[in-house]
This record gives sequence, C-alpha cells and structure tokens, in this order.
Amino acid sequence: MKSFLLFLIVTLFCVGCTSERMKEEASTFFTAAPQPLPAQQVATLPVGSKAPDFTLPGTDARYWSLSDFKDASVLVVVFTCNHCPTAQAYEERIKQIVNDYSHKGVALVAISPNSPLGLLYEELGYSDLNDDYDEMIIRYNDKSFNFPYLYDGDNEAVSLAYGPVATPHVFVFDKDRILKYQGRIDASEKPGTGQAEDLRAAIDALLNGEDPAVSSTKTFGCSTKWAWKTELKEKINTEWASKEVSLHDADKEVVKDLVKNEDSQKLRLINAWATWCGPCILEYPEFVNIQRMFGARDFEFVSLSLDKVEKKSKALDFLKKSQSALDNYIFTGKDVYELIEIVDPEWNGALPYTILVEPGGKVVWRHQGTVDFYRLKKEIVEHPMIGRYY
Repeated sequence: MKSFLLFLIVTLFCVGCTSERMKEEASTFFTAAPQPLPAQQVATLPVGSKAPDFTLPGTDARYWSLSDFKDASVLVVVFTCNHCPTAQAYEERIKQIVNDYSHKGVALVAISPNSPLGLLYEELGYSDLNDDYDEMIIRYNDKSFNFPYLYDGDNEAVSLAYGPVATPHVFVFDKDRILKYQGRIDASEKPGTGQAEDLRAAIDALLNGEDPAVSSTKTFGCSTKWAWKTELKEKINTEWASKEVSLHDADKEVVKDLVKNEDSQKLRLINAWATWCGPCILEYPEFVNIQRMFGARDFEFVSLSLDKVEKKSKALDFLKKSQSALDNYIFTGKDVYELIEIVDPEWNGALPYTILVEPGGKVVWRHQGTVDFYRLKKEIVEHPMIGRYY
C-alpha cells in the first residue's frame, strides 16, 4: 500500500511538472506581438470555397499548418476563444467530437481569432482568462484539450480569410478542402442541452459521400475582437480613469459589517493592505482589474487600508493613482489585533491578506501574502454565484 501511495504521489508530481514544462516551452517558443489593424469589412468564407492556408503557433509549442491535416477525410476548423461564455459552454462538446470522430478520419483544429488589443476588462466577466497567447496555454492545459489550439491574435490574417463572426464558429471541409458547412455547432448553448447536432450532421454527411442537407447557419456567441475595435476600449478606460476615488473611515463595527456581508447579496472580495507594504502596492492594481472584470455581476471588491489614520492622504493618493474607483476603507481603530480577529481568526496578521466572502459572512477563500491572480480569478468565476455560462 505504501509503495502504491508513493507511486501515486510521484505520478501526480510528474504530471504537474509536465504541465508546467509544456506551458513554459510554449510561451518561450513563441512571443506574441499583437498589432493594430485598419478597420475593414470582413466577409465569412462562402460555402464552396477552398480552405485558406495557415501556419499558426499552437499552445503545444509547435506550429500547425493546413498541410498537417492532409490525411483527414474531413477537416473541422473551429474559431473559439478563452473568455467568451458561449465558447466555454461548447468546449466539452468539441472534445467529444474529437473522441467520436478522430478514428473515422476526421481532424479538428481550433483557432482563437481575437486580438488582445480589442478586449476590455469588462468583457471578461465570465472567465478567469483573457485571449492572449500565454493564457491560451493555461486554458489548453486546464481543460485538457484533445485538439490543437492555435493563436491568430497578432495580425488576425487567418481569421480575416475565414471570417468568423462569433465564437464559436465552425467551418467543415471535405477531403478536397472545399467548404461544405459553416455556422453553429448546435442550437442549444447551455451545457448538457445539446450534442453538437448541426456539426455532427455535417460531418456524417461528408463521411457518407454526401453534401450536408444544411450548409450554412447563423452563429451565436461573442463577436470577434478585431484589432481595430480599440476606440471603445480607449473610451471605457478613459471613463474609468475619470471616476471619483474616495477613502471612507471604518471603525471596527464597519469592518464587522463588511465581513458579515449581509447587505450586498454579492460575492465580496476584501483585501487588507497598506502603502508601507511593498507586495501590497505591487499587486493592488490587479484587484482593480478584477473589479472591472466581475463588477457587473454579483461581485464586488472592497479595499481595506491599514495605514495610520494620519497617513490617510497618502493612502488616498495611492488609490487615485491605482484608479481604485470602488469601495475603499481605512481602519480608524487603535487595536490592530482586534481588527485581525474581526477580519478572519485564521489570519496571523501579515500583509497583504485577502478573503472571499459569501453573503452571510462565510469565507470561501483566504490567502496571506501575494495573491496568485490566476487562481483567484478561477475561484471567483467558478463560484456558484458567478459561473462561466449564462
């Protein structure tokens, strides 16, 4: 039994090492450099067209081209991404298509068409990740994708050639790489309510030597984030930067109420910090980004400064520089040890300290020290009050 447990521990450790090594290899083999593009009309590739060629970096630390799938009787090209709730809702169905059809001569490749330049924090409320190349690697490993996942965010040249209007958007090609179907995967977004019926029908028809009965459908999902869609991003960033930033006094009773979280009906993230705490200052802007990501949902971030009250102006100056246009408080009590017990009895007092609190005061996540923001965002989006889908 001991030998088996030792084997299991070593195996799990090695799997973790392999995942981290794959991520490191992929992120070093290719460095993304998204470029702005002039605005242009984008047309969806018409049925009957030849598949446009491509050579794109994958999340598995290699380049993929159209020729890599030359032996497939049917090729499915799926345009999808990390952040879109609709795209996430279809990930398991895409994996199941690969499981069900790969032995029948069907190949599937996924391409992210989005430029990171065109993506707002406010559009990330259903995800822990944005659409840049490094975070595609994280999603690829987290979800154990069984298909190549390629990045086209630098110049979107391949996406411009195919013309996906939303994520996900599928293109199905026959043996001669002639487009025979383009559109949706199925008509039911919610996981568990659809089985990729439209995509399966197109694949089955081609495997039987026939054209699909339906060759084109509309798609539903997040619009493609083209690199010229930056004006809205600039506008929203300017509006956020112009918001008023204030710092409210909070005695121990106010802090108790914050932690009880009986007033908001929201998932509440509380970060205790101070201007004299180096790690606090370095990580704080990421908390503001999290508020921008999830603030339109049942979520709020609350900032609690432990600076001395006489240093309130210094704390406020920092919050203004950080564009912390949210609920900011400074503790006005004299007994910091009493505060520690109020915030969380499991906190030993070192800064920074962060807790995630449900309505009613249940702490569902706590962390002392610098936060792993990938992990924190995942905790938030996978909480039942938030979720990845509509």
